[in-house]
Amino acid sequence: MAKTMDITRSLALQAKARQRIPGMGQLLSKRPDMFSLGVWPSYYSKAKGVEIWDLDGNHYIDMSIGGIGANILGYADPEVDQAVKAAIDAGSSSSLNCPEEVYLADELCRLHPWAEQARFARSGGEAMAIAVRIARAHSGRDKVAICGYHGWHDWYLAANIGTENALGEHLLPGLSPVGVPRSLKGTAFTFRYNNIEDLQTIIKNNGHDLAAVVMEPVRNMQPMAGFLASVRDLAHQCGAVFIFDEISSAFRMNTGGAHLMYGVNPDVAVFSKALGNGYPMAAIIGTAKVMEAAQRSFISSTMWTERIGPAAALATMKKHAHINVGAHLMDIGRQVQEGWMDLGRKHNIALTVGGIYPLSHFNFEHPDPLKCKAFFIQEMLNQGFLASTSFYPMAAHTLKHVADYLTAASQVFEQLAGNISEKTLNAALKGEPSNAGFKRVT
Repeated sequence: MAKTMDITRSLALQAKARQRIPGMGQLLSKRPDMFSLGVWPSYYSKAKGVEIWDLDGNHYIDMSIGGIGANILGYADPEVDQAVKAAIDAGSSSSLNCPEEVYLADELCRLHPWAEQARFARSGGEAMAIAVRIARAHSGRDKVAICGYHGWHDWYLAANIGTENALGEHLLPGLSPVGVPRSLKGTAFTFRYNNIEDLQTIIKNNGHDLAAVVMEPVRNMQPMAGFLASVRDLAHQCGAVFIFDEISSAFRMNTGGAHLMYGVNPDVAVFSKALGNGYPMAAIIGTAKVMEAAQRSFISSTMWTERIGPAAALATMKKHAHINVGAHLMDIGRQVQEGWMDLGRKHNIALTVGGIYPLSHFNFEHPDPLKCKAFFIQEMLNQGFLASTSFYPMAAHTLKHVADYLTAASQVFEQLAGNISEKTLNAALKGEPSNAGFKRVT
């Protein structure tokens, strides 16, 4: 029988975090209430490969969110860390610029031959804000059409001002626009993936004011034939800049942007997350015609000039291409998705499985899916796995990790089936089920 993990120290620190940090942390996706509050350990003391140790010394194999997709190679990758340590020893910043930013710009444009110039930041949200600023500066227009999740900045959350949750179909429901100037109402419009009619309507009503059409090229499903090209063509017909948000999709299926696999080039593409294998790094690349507008708008930050991010990105991309990480992630993700479906059939638990293989997820088809999720998390922790209803594979994952994970998951599914049939799910839960969307921790 699996033992119950003792997370006393972690829970004590969570209690302190409630007092000191609004929301308990810096990223919604890592908050313990997004998993199972009272059960999820929340803090780590060490991470290596796909292994994590929490503050109480418990050891886990991470079959969950892989650093929210940032650690594409695995935790503390030796080649990347070696490059970062060399950058630190050579001086992480100074009154002069680091040459690595030029090398990185050149490498990104080599990987994406349509691109000619690059600017850099250190996080995905700010990189998207830069891309939209550049598009507005280039076009002289204000409005944007969006498809997907693009971060926390005002330009994006403006879509929810005075609406019934326009962003609710874009991955995260309940994103409140409180704090966003209400004067931005009517500057951001959403269209659904694989629904070209939505975008046609936006352009019909706002095309003359549209600065950019912004979208993720792929995430939960594959694009329908011709969809991405049609979006690009509509953007160009009305004079808008076409932007691909590749923060989540890049380096999952190939080395570089996922759009390379579909043969549709944007005017601008944005990268972060996997680019630095966990070290802060973000890039905005684009055609010279569009990117030159950055010279006419004040876009500048001291910490964008530090050396560690570019050094990490260069090392990450080199190893990523050398060992063909994209193919490995596709294979590992496929095996996990097929495993979930097999376990659902085996234990008579209805599941919906989706996402591209490197960004896999499943949902319980049950009257109370969040309680099922909490039970799964709880019992997988007791089996020694960090696991939820999402799985972002890393290069460090092996076939044995997948086999061991699915064996443990089978045992937990069997337990869950028994609890569902006996209506004892509430009594079996040790923690609080997660929230369906954004909600303040109180």
